[in-house]
Formats: sequence, C-alpha cells, structure tokens
Amino acid sequence: MKKIHLYALSLLFLAGYAQGQSNDHAPAKLPDLKSGEAVATFAGGCFWALEEGMNQLKGVREVVSGYAGGTVKNPTYEQVGTDRTGHAESVQVYYDPKVVSYPQLLEAFFAGHDPTTLNRQGPDAGRDYRSVAFYRTPEEKAAIMAAIKETNESGHYSGKVVTEVTPLTVFYPAEMYHQNYFALHPNQPYIQSVSLPKVQKLRKAMVGHLKNSTSLTMVD
Repeated sequence: MKKIHLYALSLLFLAGYAQGQSNDHAPAKLPDLKSGEAVATFAGGCFWALEEGMNQLKGVREVVSGYAGGTVKNPTYEQVGTDRTGHAESVQVYYDPKVVSYPQLLEAFFAGHDPTTLNRQGPDAGRDYRSVAFYRTPEEKAAIMAAIKETNESGHYSGKVVTEVTPLTVFYPAEMYHQNYFALHPNQPYIQSVSLPKVQKLRKAMVGHLKNSTSLTMVD
C-alpha cells in the first residue's frame, strides 16, 4: 500500500464506479458490540495483514480496518497516506475474552509485525505505519507494558520495542474496499510479498489459538 499501488487502486475504483460499485469507497460501519464481548485496537503497519492475522484467532468475531491516533476527523485513505493527519493504519478487534484474552491478542500483535522499527514496516515508511497499542483502561495499559517488557527480554528482536502506548480517543473505519482485503485479493503482489509473511509469522506464534490450522502458502 503504498504509493506504487495507489494508481492501481484508482483504476479499480473507476472500474467499480462504472459498474455501480462506488460505495466501496464509503467508510465501513462499525459492528455493534455483543453482550460479553470486548474490543481492542492496534496499529502495526499496513492494516491488510494485521486484520487478516487477528481475524484468524479463535474468539475473534470481527476485525475492522481503519485509522486511529490522529487529529483529522473522518479521514480518507488518501489523506492518511500523506502522513499529515497523525493517524496510523489500525485495526479494531471484536473478541470474546472468555476465548481469547487481551494478553493473547497482544502476543499476536507483537508477533504479527516488527515492533522495533520506528515509523516503518518493511517497505512502508511514515508515521501512518507506526506501531501503536491503544488502550481503553488502566488494566489494558498495564498489560501492554508487561507485553513490551516480555518482548524486549525475549531477545526475539535484535532491537528494542518502539511501540507507542496511547489511550484510544476515536477509531475511524476505513473504506469498504480495504475491509477483508487480504482474503479477497490473495494473489495481489503486495499481499504475497509483504502481507502474507506477516500473517504466517503471527500464525506460527499463535499455534493452538487459530480457527483454522491449515497453513497459508505463497503463490508461485
């Protein structure tokens, strides 16, 4: 996602408009929170991979891609891509805490991206791709800090975690065409080269907590 893909996305938009599908560029609607559910919000680079990875966990009902951490109201993908809104590409996870705990979501989050690279994930650079763990309660903040300490002490990464720990103010859902993008476009070059390895990494770390144990594979 990435500037080299904006032109292709623009072409897709024009084609969709011609076919009466322009609503794909309308923002998605947030689902209602069901009884007993909880919600968590994370940013870890391109939201296509993080959405797919989190959605594969047992106990997760739905994941919505969107924008958080900035000051501009109702931002568009194009605005966030300028890196001037303060927002990061983020995901909001609706889950059953009786099946998957918040610390387990944090484990998946820290496994599904590189939390040691400042304002960058792989080929994607800018604060809109920064690593952020948003919290809603003091308990969530404490869990995030504990997860960062554990990640640093594990030696899994050569560098130290630079993930921001930030209270959530508002989450804006991204456009409809971004939702479930990984699942709907598995052969897209960016998905294959950048997103898929991140999802595979998350799955490897969360064995035993997956809805489906079938491995994802690269397309030749």
